[in-house]
Amino acid sequence: MQARSQLNSSNNTNFVISQSDLNQKIRVCVRKRPLNKKELERSEKDIAPTAGARSININEPKMKVDLTRYIEQHCFTFDDVFDCDAANEQIYQRTAQPLVKYIFEGGRATCFAYGQTGSGKTYTMLDPKLGLYVLAARDVFSLLRQPQYQHLTAWIGFYEIYQGQLYDLLNSRKKLFAREDGKHNVVIVGLKEYVIKNVEDLMQVFEYGSQARSTGSTGANSDSSRSHAVLQILLRPEKSRKKIAGKLSFIDLAGSERGADRGDADVKTRMEGAEINKSLLALKECIRALDQDKRHTPFRQSKLTQVLKDSFVGNSRTCMIATISPNQSN
Repeated sequence: MQARSQLNSSNNTNFVISQSDLNQKIRVCVRKRPLNKKELERSEKDIAPTAGARSININEPKMKVDLTRYIEQHCFTFDDVFDCDAANEQIYQRTAQPLVKYIFEGGRATCFAYGQTGSGKTYTMLDPKLGLYVLAARDVFSLLRQPQYQHLTAWIGFYEIYQGQLYDLLNSRKKLFAREDGKHNVVIVGLKEYVIKNVEDLMQVFEYGSQARSTGSTGANSDSSRSHAVLQILLRPEKSRKKIAGKLSFIDLAGSERGADRGDADVKTRMEGAEINKSLLALKECIRALDQDKRHTPFRQSKLTQVLKDSFVGNSRTCMIATISPNQSN
């Protein structure tokens, strides 16, 4: 995904950017993973050095007409850039933590990871010990213990979007349907939700749901997520359980990939890849429309953008974490 602004690298030498505002409507952050064992064995180079807290350079190897090699440097600026040694805790403070506070004020918040297959999305979002959803749940439950929020309870829903269909991961992959109500809010009919009292409850429910998720092997990753997983934490008042007082969604998007990286894939894998890329393109178009304050936002282009509609309109905030593999072959 393109950065919001591209800077000319020639006038970028003395460029110091202050920390970005954590309360923007849409924030785009980049996380770079370290080179893995296979890449180091192939003696691959890291071609994406970070430049300060908000910029990343991409060193593109090129060749002139007379066959002399040179490096062309592109500089991209985002709301935050995290280098390969950044821990999940540090990323959480700059991405999901402000969203937790926001949902207690009645907002709808979404945090999602976007990136190529194998670039660290699932580790960032859904790691059982330090995934952003675990760190967020800790803060949600500590806030629920405060006197002013004791009338609220936390509920969890967990479903996946696979090849344009919705499946409930907490109810033996039952097929779900997204419908719009009279107020144009998208409601997922039949989604099973559970009350959770603490982080342990959340982990158990999540682990149960994860086992039902669609994964597959591709040329780029042997255990690639082939569906978009959506984990929702809802705050509801004890007295009227139909009402939603706040909603936080964590989305682990399926890995996007080039056709060339897929190898000699079978028809099913190719179909999955096409559907994944189509939904990610629709998501990009929605974010672009919001960023440019366009009158029309194309939510109906895919199931993914349809169910995420309330993350982008009205009283909402979104944080996107783009994960990247920093070596040249990626």
